Amino acid sequence: MSAQRVPRARRYLVCEPRFFDVSYAINPWMSTDTPVDRDLARSQWQHLVDTYLGLGHTVDHVGPEPGLPDMVFAANSALVLDGRVFGSRFHALERRGEEAAYETWFKAAGFTLQQSVAVCEGEGDLVPVGGFVLAGTGFRTTTEAHREVQEYFGTPVVSLTLVDPYFYHLDTALFVLDDGAGGGPANVCYYPEAFSPGSREVLERLFPDAVTATREDAVAWGLNSVSDGVHVFVAPQAAALAARLAAHGYVPVPVDLSEFHKAGGGIKCCTQEIRA
Repeated sequence: MSAQRVPRARRYLVCEPRFFDVSYAINPWMSTDTPVDRDLARSQWQHLVDTYLGLGHTVDHVGPEPGLPDMVFAANSALVLDGRVFGSRFHALERRGEEAAYETWFKAAGFTLQQSVAVCEGEGDLVPVGGFVLAGTGFRTTTEAHREVQEYFGTPVVSLTLVDPYFYHLDTALFVLDDGAGGGPANVCYYPEAFSPGSREVLERLFPDAVTATREDAVAWGLNSVSDGVHVFVAPQAAALAARLAAHGYVPVPVDLSEFHKAGGGIKCCTQEIRA
């Protein structure tokens, strides 16, 4: 482990998959013909929570609601930065009910919340790193929402265009290795071909030392990972990516959320970070 690389305790918000199902199809991974094993999903999700707790992180829980099978994907609910919450406005009508459920939780927890006017899917497309916010667009979150985010937080926003429908959210194509908040250099891991040529150039300039991933890594949900600056919670199916991360001094922590891949989600999708 690098002497300059230190894990930082995080606070995460999660939602139990009590009502998780694939009852509609709103991305290429989803098929209503795919059966879901809820017992397995619950076991996998609990393992993720236990792993976070075991490494010293705090985990808060929002209660699931019937009729909202994707509410388990807490990351899509908002962006929380500097103790303020920018709430989502979902693209799919099937998910709109999640907005009020999460808004209620955040307000009860004492947070100031502003709801997006434009379509915006929270940390699915908004990734704070290095003093700015990387913001995805192309399939879900709009550039109008990017402007709202910048105005609300007063943090520079860098827009990135996604071009592959299988990687419809930024958090399926990129994750933060080091956010820079601990004083070290900010860095990311990403799959270049998920982005437009101009966006790839932006990422190359911002993160010349980034770890780049292959399509095989990406389809194995290796980019839907969470890092505390040292430990990288990563899908075990992305073994080649885990090996490259280890070679860069990170500690891969495999967590299997394969049941959630059926709905187009993984570790990061199930994890909202609360940045106070």
